[in-house]
Amino acid sequence: MDTSVHGPDLEPSPADLAVIEHEWPLIEAELALLDAEIVALNSEGGPSPLDRRRIRRAEQRVMRVAAVLTDSLSEQPRVWKAVA
Repeated sequence: MDTSVHGPDLEPSPADLAVIEHEWPLIEAELALLDAEIVALNSEGGPSPLDRRRIRRAEQRVMRVAAVLTDSLSEQPRVWKAVA
């Protein structure tokens, strides 16, 4: 493999970092959803009503943040990067 293009020393560009920072609220919301799902899966006796409510709230948050992000993407150019 040619490490000059896809090596461990390759760092994100400033544009890549800007996209990540812009999308961070969605990443954070998805991580919160994952945490809620993990807690529910590890609950003894199955998910409780509180676990289900936490998952629903986390899902709703993901959808709200994704909608806001989608609206803002129409205002900003998107940086696409091929990943091998």
